[in-house]
Amino acid sequence: MTQRRKRPRRPGRGTLSIIAVLLLGSALLRVGLQATEGIAREAKPAELAQSLPEPEPLSEPAQCVSDPDLLPLLEAMEAREERLRTREERLTMRMRALQVADDRITDKLAELKASEQALRATIALADEAAESDLTRLTTVYENMKPKDAAALFETMDPEFAAGFLGRMRPDAAAGIMTGLTPETAYMVSVVLAGRNAEVPKE
Repeated sequence: MTQRRKRPRRPGRGTLSIIAVLLLGSALLRVGLQATEGIAREAKPAELAQSLPEPEPLSEPAQCVSDPDLLPLLEAMEAREERLRTREERLTMRMRALQVADDRITDKLAELKASEQALRATIALADEAAESDLTRLTTVYENMKPKDAAALFETMDPEFAAGFLGRMRPDAAAGIMTGLTPETAYMVSVVLAGRNAEVPKE
């Protein structure tokens, strides 16, 4: 018997089938995507929201559990922070009190300075008035009769009488000294000599 020869298979027939299947699948996929996009455009947001699956409820957040060894450290830090806050508040209050006291002291110093200036002016006026009165009174004693002036000086304190005699003209003072008693004349002379002794010599 003669064996039949097998016909050789034409190459490429299997490859063409695979390519055709791929093209057909791609076309179907495009058509499905376009249809889905069209439906999504025409559908309302509420319908889309209803079509979406409901989200799963969120689980409760896990609580941060502190390490028991850290609790004393945290408490110590909080206590220290509270002490620092209290100390800062006290320092702030003290600074405010010091500022108020400083302002008051400045005001008082200004008042005292103004009072001192006013007092100096008053003393200057008083000294000027006293000097004017002493000059006028000295002139009166100089113009009195030596006998009458001596009788008046006899009743004065020796230092007070010496003050007037030291301001008088020498001739008027000599006439009054002549009319004084020896004891009064001596005491007035001692006072006058003592005043002159205190004057620095050149």
